[in-house]
Amino acid sequence: MLYGLLDTQRRLTRALVDNALNTCQSLCGEWTAALPRASRDWLVRATCAFDTAPPFAIAAVQSGGKSVPVEESIIDEMPIGNLREFTRARGNAPVSGTCPVLLCAPLAGHHAVMLRETVETLLETRDTVYITDWADARDVPLVAGPLALSDYVHSLERFIGIVTASGEPAHIVAVCQACVPALAAASLLARHKAHCLGSVALLGGPIDTRLHWTAVDRFANSHSLNWFCDNVIDVVPPPYSGAGRRVYPGFLQQAAIIALQPARQLGLEARYWSNWFAGNLGGAQAALRSLNEYAAVLDMSERYFLDMLSVVFHENLLARGAWSIEGRRVDTGALAQVPLCTVEGDRDEITGAGQTHCAHALCHAPDTARHRQATIDQCDHYDLFIGPRWRNAVHPLLCEFWGVAERARATKAQLAARAP
Repeated sequence: MLYGLLDTQRRLTRALVDNALNTCQSLCGEWTAALPRASRDWLVRATCAFDTAPPFAIAAVQSGGKSVPVEESIIDEMPIGNLREFTRARGNAPVSGTCPVLLCAPLAGHHAVMLRETVETLLETRDTVYITDWADARDVPLVAGPLALSDYVHSLERFIGIVTASGEPAHIVAVCQACVPALAAASLLARHKAHCLGSVALLGGPIDTRLHWTAVDRFANSHSLNWFCDNVIDVVPPPYSGAGRRVYPGFLQQAAIIALQPARQLGLEARYWSNWFAGNLGGAQAALRSLNEYAAVLDMSERYFLDMLSVVFHENLLARGAWSIEGRRVDTGALAQVPLCTVEGDRDEITGAGQTHCAHALCHAPDTARHRQATIDQCDHYDLFIGPRWRNAVHPLLCEFWGVAERARATKAQLAARAP
């Protein structure tokens, strides 16, 4: 099988380049070995030969003109993935935002660490940020189940319950494909536990792919599920814990990502090498971190992949209000009173115009100040959560949206307390 062959190649690549680098360092010294080390990093990225994803390693963030230490921990572990918590160290002045943020990472090729900058930015204005860190399907034993889309919805329901266990509601932020299971989980919870939802924000999510097709939509709809099974699904080989599991391999996903957005990959590589050759080691290191985060890919279970194709692209179950999860109908109208924010990029080549904003109609969200929809100028898909557009346009918009929601909630609580 192709997976087994390429995995053997990747293991051999790691062994050879690591051995060559060690030899070069021992003979030439650390500085002279810099070019071989840079070449080694490039080869590992190009062949998807990372053994594990890079760590988040957010030691501190800049807030209020000073460096604030950050503590990281895993507060819930499941075979399907972990819930990571990032908290500003105690003893520092609290920021204005009170409710925690749960960042729902997409399961679309990249590890959650690709959202490292997103978490870092959120911590500048929030005391606590959580992120879903989904497992690589190759590392999940078959006994854990099929890893279906419904399993991810259940996991999000559980994670939201954990985040809000103290009684403080959470602001849910979903990115890209995560908007689908996140909106479903929030809708299911809203029927009985709407108090745990401070707000819901959807960034570039394919809620209704019938609107303004992109290349992704055209490709997904022009091929049957059987075609995808025959052409992109492979079996995880030993010695991985998930040996025998059918998956959409990360190396194929990376090829698709680069084919769809070659300019982004080339731009990241150019930034790294230009800094390196200019002698700007700090800039090169920062660029390398971004490159490695972008290149760290994971395997997606066959069941999840086919479920997404069916629910989102082929049958549009969420958009048509026809999606049920184990007998529970996903009623997005249950979110009518939960503040909703949708954000799209005007140059998004992955999620078409209106595919995210349509959530307002699906949720019957009234046209009030508590609800927002914004289209960011000169913004592509990744700009919605990484880079200058994220930092200077999207994040400030979210902060304003959260502020309005929290003030409205506080006012409502005060009125309730005064009522006889």
